[in-house]
Amino acid sequence: MAPRKSPASKGVETPAAKATEKSNTSKDELLKYYREMLLIRRFEEKAGQLYGMGLIGGFCHLYIGQEAVVVGLEAAAEEGDKRITSYRDHGHMLACGLDPKGVMAELTGREGGLSKGKGGSMHMFSKDRHFYGGHGIVGAQVPLGAGLAFADKYKGNGRVTFAYFGDGAANQGQVYETYNMAELWNLPVIFVIENNQYAMGTSMKRSTKSTTLWGRGVAYGIKGEAVDGMDVLAVKAAGERAVAACRAGEGPYILEINTYRYRGHSMSDPAKYRSREEVQKMREERDAIEHVRELLLQGKHASDDDLKAIDREIKVIVNEAAEFAKESPEPALSELWTDIYA
Repeated sequence: MAPRKSPASKGVETPAAKATEKSNTSKDELLKYYREMLLIRRFEEKAGQLYGMGLIGGFCHLYIGQEAVVVGLEAAAEEGDKRITSYRDHGHMLACGLDPKGVMAELTGREGGLSKGKGGSMHMFSKDRHFYGGHGIVGAQVPLGAGLAFADKYKGNGRVTFAYFGDGAANQGQVYETYNMAELWNLPVIFVIENNQYAMGTSMKRSTKSTTLWGRGVAYGIKGEAVDGMDVLAVKAAGERAVAACRAGEGPYILEINTYRYRGHSMSDPAKYRSREEVQKMREERDAIEHVRELLLQGKHASDDDLKAIDREIKVIVNEAAEFAKESPEPALSELWTDIYA
């Protein structure tokens, strides 16, 4: 674990801390993170194709570029921990171990989907995997996440909740009401701000004078830090610090994970508010998957052929998920009247 930092420097990763994180990571762990991030990326690329073919209706928000966030935090979680997020939820579902076939079938609104085709891209759930959505209203999942954490504290079961939201949602009023309650009640909730820099299309520089988003929690007495969201090992290490604090009864924790999405806000967004050169620079210099690929190759943990074989395996999985989604029937009309009341 990295040494504790003074409040002025909290959240700044030192080179020594990063070196320690990498030296403590095994070959098997690196390969696992590589595979999981690559699965999310290939899945999302395929989802984009299906959307273009008209097989996915409504909104579709892709997670391409942000894969290290959820893979790193899932590596810090334990069985029974909960997660709740916004409408950009496909990557979160895959990272917590859900079947790609069920996720893709849900995207296409089919009977074989995880929510029987009724949740679509933005509103998927899995009680078995402690995944509580997928929420379309900006910031609405944050107080719900605190509610999940309240239940766990009441039960005394030692579980932690990860409540994900974006930099745009960080300006919503209910977020700060939730911060206040979470700190007052000392709830085991980790507020994860996936700061991809642009919200729906407005850059951070134009939307706030705050130098950090995690720092807003200081007013409520909530600890937090900023994290390099393009480095899965840095995310995992920060996640472990946050989880340890929550399990020790130290109340909520804020992680501002600075990441970047390569596509528009949704499939209908041409993303003209930023230059192609900016996106390309991030892809070439900061890509999270390429970073782990380099670690594997430099450490002689895998050859280029080994990694190409993993990519081929994942493409097979994704193609099978797409075929399953296409072949799965649409829900029967009678499904309109099911799952309405608990």
